[in-house]
Amino acid sequence: MLKKLIFSFTVITVLAAFRITDHQPKETNTDRFIKPLYTEIPLGAIHPTGWLHDQLEIMRDGTTGHLDEVYAKLKNDNGWLGGRGDGWEETPYWLDGAVPLAWLLDDATLKTKVLKYINWTIEHQRPSGYFGPITRAERDSGAVINLANCQRGEDWWPKMVMLKALQQYYTATNDSRVIKFMTAYFHYELQALKVCPINKWSDWAESRGSENILVAQWLYQKTGDKSLLQLAALLDKQCFAWSKWFAGRDWAINAAAHQDDSDWMHRHGVNVGMAIKAPALNYQRTGDQAYLAAMKTGFTDIMTLHGLPMGTFSADEDLHGNLPTQGTELCAVVETMFSMEQAIAITGDTHYMDALERIAFNALPTQTTDDYNNKQYFQVANQVEIARGVFDFSLPFGREMNNVLGMRSGYTCCLANMHQGWTKYASHLWFKTLGNGLASLVYGPNQLKTTVGVNNTAVSIDEVTDYPFSDEIGFKLTTQKPVQFDWQFRVPSWCAEATISINGAATKTGKGGQLITINRIWKNGDKISLKLPMQVSVSKWGRNSRAVERGPLVYALKLGERWEKGNDKHEGDYFSVYPTSNWNYGLSEQIVSDPVKNLQVTTKSLHGKFVWNQQHAPIEITAEGRLIPNWQLTDGVANQPVTDRDGGYRGTVSDTVAHFTLVPYGFTKVRIVAFPVVKK
Repeated sequence: MLKKLIFSFTVITVLAAFRITDHQPKETNTDRFIKPLYTEIPLGAIHPTGWLHDQLEIMRDGTTGHLDEVYAKLKNDNGWLGGRGDGWEETPYWLDGAVPLAWLLDDATLKTKVLKYINWTIEHQRPSGYFGPITRAERDSGAVINLANCQRGEDWWPKMVMLKALQQYYTATNDSRVIKFMTAYFHYELQALKVCPINKWSDWAESRGSENILVAQWLYQKTGDKSLLQLAALLDKQCFAWSKWFAGRDWAINAAAHQDDSDWMHRHGVNVGMAIKAPALNYQRTGDQAYLAAMKTGFTDIMTLHGLPMGTFSADEDLHGNLPTQGTELCAVVETMFSMEQAIAITGDTHYMDALERIAFNALPTQTTDDYNNKQYFQVANQVEIARGVFDFSLPFGREMNNVLGMRSGYTCCLANMHQGWTKYASHLWFKTLGNGLASLVYGPNQLKTTVGVNNTAVSIDEVTDYPFSDEIGFKLTTQKPVQFDWQFRVPSWCAEATISINGAATKTGKGGQLITINRIWKNGDKISLKLPMQVSVSKWGRNSRAVERGPLVYALKLGERWEKGNDKHEGDYFSVYPTSNWNYGLSEQIVSDPVKNLQVTTKSLHGKFVWNQQHAPIEITAEGRLIPNWQLTDGVANQPVTDRDGGYRGTVSDTVAHFTLVPYGFTKVRIVAFPVVKK
């Protein structure tokens, strides 16, 4: 399954690598701007339902809806409201998730809350176009930031995040102030960068310039202002050369070999998560196909050398190999998801669609508590306990708080940034095609209201499903009059063959890893059923470990959980979680050789308020194996047992065959997901 999900484009990548050797991506005529294959649906047109709606309501009632009330750094004298408090990344990070949540739920209270920050930002733009919190120079000397004194401004980086929040706000409201605001700022930035380059104040801006490029190129599609493409090209030259690195291969090899202080920003997991979309943005601006090859090569290299079963890569904080005992920062999870969403729109590549779902349904939910008030800075694939300690991370922290579940444990960037994960996934459930049709590229329960076809006919579509916990997705279309348009459906790579039925009649089938397009005159009351049969499989990961999969979900050992509450004088309350049942199982070799025959799947319907915890897990898989007595914790880490080249563990195992339960990874806190294999 691993090869089907990520490395199914290995042949393409190898061929691309040879081509890129002679054709490194380069800037070309900006007149060759490529429209994205898919355009995003305006914020507010998609209304999540079912389990996804429950998740968003939990976020609204938790920190996403109230971070400015419960977190002192945002609450006290906020710089993005004119105060002397937080004027850097955390307030924009929060807004980047809170703004879409407000419109996804159509929540008037949350809209009012986020509008305070949006209005202040727009209304306090300087005449030069510069924006942001009041700078020290402005407070101390009464200076007003302009091109003549741009050096008295402050870091470019947090402005990039605020621009993304403003972009989303515009798609929901069409507030013309946003276009005027961004135009003025980007005109200022284009000139100011020549004197005050992107890295003047921080390496963060230099490493994350793709966020700036993204919004500039979005605005270009609205206004046609060619200076925006000049700005994007200048930013690309001043920022980290991600596209070149991804294409050249040496970067990925060096990142795997070194976790020291040298060039650590080049392999910082969050930087990498953001940068994955950089080649796609460069392709969009230039039309140079080599950029698409660079992205595919880079993403394949990252997942080959650092990939983990839950769909993300190690990032603790740096890229750190593919052992299932390495950590992944929550910020890296949500930023990689956002990069996948942008890559989907520009490239239409189904591999990025598969990757987005795998991350969203596995890595994302496990890293927060049920009430969305506590987060885990680093999650670990084989996470036998959540506790304080100095683990095998490239950034272990002196206070030993980067593995526990707390509001302020580890760095608080993730407390502010985690809110974009589910909200942006929900807002990308639908895309528009170039011909004003619709594309269902990732799935989840929702209702869409939009217009389609040559005459912009209004339609409403109810997507009714428990996916990813069910293999059937139903769509019901409501329209005042018949309308013809293309409707595209993705068949995930893990699905052998999908079937689409319309009004009860099987209409089309399609193999995994492709898009099925149906063009017809759609009528009121049309019902579409997409059947995506899910079959259990076993995939191979670091140290010859194996993971059980079914559909987009990865399955982990279900363990009893004992939660303990603690307090750190610097980082506040936190939770530790310990197992109350055996965890040191090897997976039977019979399961690896024939998972369909030897794994028993039990499913049940979702019921009640949905929560990502064991009590609500709707699927269980019964597996068998044997205990490995010598597989014990070392300093809180379940280091992977040594296996031979065929994957078998040769040490002592229990004489007794054990049967144990697997549940979807996202429903676990302590677990084993990457199992050693044991012989009879």
